Amino acid sequence: MIAYHPAKDIERLLVYGQHHQLLEKEDVIPVRNALLNLFHLSEPYQGNLTEEEQKPLSSPMSILNPLLDYAVDAGLIPDHTTTQRDLFDARVMGLLMPRQSEVVRTFYQKAEKESMEKATDYFYQLSQASNYIRMDRIAKNKYWKVSTDFGELEITINVSKPEKDPKEIAAAKVAPKGKYPQCFLCIDNVGYAGRINHPARQNHRIIPLTLDQEDWYLQYSPYVYYNEHSILLHGDHVPMQITKKTFIRILDFLSQFPHYFVGSNADLPIVGGSILSHDHFQGGRHCFPMEVAPMIQKYQHPQYPKVQAGIVHWPLSVIRLQSKDKESLIQLAYHILQVWREYSDPSVDILAYTQEGDQSIPHNTITPIGRVNEKGEYELDLVLRNNRRTEQYPDGIFHPHPHLHHIKKENIGLIEVMGLAVLPGRLATELERVQDLLTGKTTWNTFSTEEQKQLEKHRLWAKELIEIYGTGLDEKQAKAIVQKEVGIKFAQVLQDAGVYKQNQQGQKAFQKFMEQSGLHPHSR
Repeated sequence: MIAYHPAKDIERLLVYGQHHQLLEKEDVIPVRNALLNLFHLSEPYQGNLTEEEQKPLSSPMSILNPLLDYAVDAGLIPDHTTTQRDLFDARVMGLLMPRQSEVVRTFYQKAEKESMEKATDYFYQLSQASNYIRMDRIAKNKYWKVSTDFGELEITINVSKPEKDPKEIAAAKVAPKGKYPQCFLCIDNVGYAGRINHPARQNHRIIPLTLDQEDWYLQYSPYVYYNEHSILLHGDHVPMQITKKTFIRILDFLSQFPHYFVGSNADLPIVGGSILSHDHFQGGRHCFPMEVAPMIQKYQHPQYPKVQAGIVHWPLSVIRLQSKDKESLIQLAYHILQVWREYSDPSVDILAYTQEGDQSIPHNTITPIGRVNEKGEYELDLVLRNNRRTEQYPDGIFHPHPHLHHIKKENIGLIEVMGLAVLPGRLATELERVQDLLTGKTTWNTFSTEEQKQLEKHRLWAKELIEIYGTGLDEKQAKAIVQKEVGIKFAQVLQDAGVYKQNQQGQKAFQKFMEQSGLHPHSR
């Protein structure tokens, strides 16, 4: 058995760092010494690396994995779990990283001398090279497109988050709940060592910018659900709120980053995102299905002649506003938000408020999205949301209904609203089992008791698919059919989340709201 030389892989890591501009030639000696210290090694590797060993790598994992195995054997990693390995490898990569000030300086130099596009290219590449974005895991996500009545919807099954073993789950339960950083988005995460229930972020950097005269920060999502998936976060730990400032900030951001879209989750539970405690936007460089959806009816407001408005052909209820005049756009968007906040139409189950004791509970809000369109206009999509619940729909009237929960039962947030389904990792294996039924490879009765239990939620759906397609498909056909049918389910999920349904009554009620907002049909 060939003896493993961790010091040799440290040299390979230094080559990797230089190749990806994480460090420069002058940094090599101090970074080498820091890595030797971390791995409790007394001296560097004395030999030379082969040409093969110096080849540029797109990911550091082929170097990191053996180093992590060594750290486990040497007792440097307390438990051999994914969580502990992740905490340690962020520490390793953190030693290769340029300082926060250096990253910011390089970013703005590129923005000034080249373009903002080149600056974000640099920052996105850095966030991947540092292993902050774990591309080796993200590559495992499943992705496909499905044609529907609303254009091509995108489906992704998120398998990039590693499954925790029972030992890790138990340890996380008893671990003390830290108060620092206050949440996963706070700027204090930069360089943070992490703990069992909070990820390590030594390899994480952020870019400061000003929106509406306030300090905001740009970073990339470590889970990148789409190209250049970024998060724009408030400098302070303040809660999500959709106000006039939201629209000012969106347009401020687009003025600086015209090649990105930006949007916010709604600010109420059920229709909002998973983090309502820290004000933030999400953005990036991806053309979502909603962006290319056409306007089916155009409108104009007499007080805002410079703004073109319209209803978008989309399963959710979307008002699109377009203009080169930022001020008019902000004012009209805010006006629509104000009207919607107070608007009720019981004929279509929309109530702005309900009473709980002596408390008035608000239900109406908006998911706003902004971009610069092909004509160079600012474009805002205002998605009307309502989070009211009833006995019949305890999860929400405008939320995926129970018969769709086997595919999607989580909140419909910003990313889904725009036409990209982020489905739970469990579906990867469950859908394969459904495919096996369609090929005749297996039958329901030949599944183990455990499999039947796991697949019970899909049983009725699988039965319907067998009735339509039979059990004689080949594997390729079965996979294509299951993917198509999941896309159809996702379109239904989005329709459930739409406050105005895709029928005569729903569309008539939508027009009524438009008129209430002072918007009149326009043929231009």
